[in-house]
Amino acid sequence: MSGITTHVLDTARGTPAAGVGVLLSVRGGSDWRELSRASTDENGRILEFPGAGPLDAAIYRLRFETGDYLRGIGMEPFYPHVEITFHVADPSEHYHVPLLLSPFGYATYRGS
Repeated sequence: MSGITTHVLDTARGTPAAGVGVLLSVRGGSDWRELSRASTDENGRILEFPGAGPLDAAIYRLRFETGDYLRGIGMEPFYPHVEITFHVADPSEHYHVPLLLSPFGYATYRGS
C-alpha cells in the first residue's frame, strides 16, 4: 500500500466523482518521477496506487484529470487538471488528500 489515498467529491452535483484519473509522482531534486496512475472508483475514492510502493520522506504530487471528468459529465471545465503538491514528513503515517471539485473552483485539505 502506498500510504497515500484520495477522494474526489463533485460539489456541483453533490456526488462522488467516479472515473477521475489521478497521477501520483514524487520529486527527486528538480525532477518528478511517476509512481502510479489510478482512477477514482464509484465512491470517488482511490484507496491504493498500484505499484507505488512504500513512502519515503519527500515531496509528492497528485495530478487530477479534472477536465476529462467534467467534459464526461457534460460540463465545460475551467481547470483542465488540478495538481496538489504536499510533503510527506513521516512515511509511517497515512496521507489522505481529498479534492472538492466544481467546474470553477476546487479545495483540498489533509484528511484522515
